[in-house]
Amino acid sequence: MKDELLQIINHYGIEHQQRKLEEEVFELQQAITKFENTDFGKWEDKKYIFTKDIIEELADVEVLLNQIQNYYQIDGQKIIDVMQFKVDRQLGRIENEIHS
Repeated sequence: MKDELLQIINHYGIEHQQRKLEEEVFELQQAITKFENTDFGKWEDKKYIFTKDIIEELADVEVLLNQIQNYYQIDGQKIIDVMQFKVDRQLGRIENEIHS
């Protein structure tokens, strides 16, 4: 998939795909907000439809993030390492809040 992602970003350009990422993140936020503001008590079957919207928007964001990662030749393990650092740091903050 790496080659296909590079083909897409090279065709449209980094600036265009950056704007596309902003758009897709906004659409993801809209899908989450719509889901959170919906009362599923009377129609549990519709819950799947809204969850499907979130999944589709997450996929769009991930595709664009992966395009950018590949465009800048960023090692995925480095991203995972920074993510782990940030998660650990936040958990430390939560622990401090609990004991304060």
